Amino acid sequence: MRAMARESFLTPANLVLPLFLREGRGERTPIASMPGQARLSVDLAVELAREAHELGVSAVDLFPALSDDVKDPRGSESTNPEGLMQRAIRALKRELPELMVCTDVALDPYSSDGHDGVVIDGRIDNDVTLPILAAMAVSHAEAGADVVAPSDMMDGRVRAIREALDDAGHTQVSILSYCVKYASAFYGPFREALDSAPKSGDKKTYQMDPANLREVEREVRLDEAEGADILMVKPGLPYADVIRRVRELTTLPVAVYHVSGEYSMLKVAAERGFLDYERCLMESLMCLRRAGADVIFTYGALDAARLLAARK
Repeated sequence: MRAMARESFLTPANLVLPLFLREGRGERTPIASMPGQARLSVDLAVELAREAHELGVSAVDLFPALSDDVKDPRGSESTNPEGLMQRAIRALKRELPELMVCTDVALDPYSSDGHDGVVIDGRIDNDVTLPILAAMAVSHAEAGADVVAPSDMMDGRVRAIREALDDAGHTQVSILSYCVKYASAFYGPFREALDSAPKSGDKKTYQMDPANLREVEREVRLDEAEGADILMVKPGLPYADVIRRVRELTTLPVAVYHVSGEYSMLKVAAERGFLDYERCLMESLMCLRRAGADVIFTYGALDAARLLAARK
């Protein structure tokens, strides 16, 4: 009776596995603030993606951890056809052609300033950043990406990316826009993973104020009009009311990022014996589905997929 009356369901197809990339071969660097996660060389990332794919996880999302010697104020490495991101995309599509490959489009992993936009005279220059993001997205598409995911929160970047992709003949590449991304303290472990924290200031001038809900409607309408295919809310659990509001405002698929801080809290509390990681992970992901998420980006995607497979 309980199963028959269940209102919300979670499957591996609802999940996306983020992967942190590093240079080398056979290299795995654990991330201290994210137990169970690591920066992986491309060959190991492919193997982990293979396991995820076999378990039914719908996609992977790629984030490159780069050395400072390839970073500069304009993030020129982001469009290098032989860059870490581009090589990883090609390897994944070669080895796992049916796996959907999603790529992060933002300046901060490539920027010597650590910001999502170009810093000029101590300020983020939105309009100077847009063509850089568009070129980055085209570079990812040319390497074989199925979905590009601008996470930068620059105004107008969805339109700039859509026009650039279409002009380059990549009309089939989708845009998953980080439409509603808050200036959250829950991103801390992620910034350690990529060594991408801002060198000065913070990201409050372009990420959303956690106090704001009405602003969500404007962000949704703009990204829909500019050509987004999927809309993202980030973070997840502390913003369940926001997820519900976005679901009510759009007929597009809604994605949610169960972010590094949310994941790490569960892992560390479980290590201390304070809670059951597996049960709390599944409850957290079900909460995001119940709030209205169609797609969930989570570092627990493999764990959840294994648990779901064991229940069959």
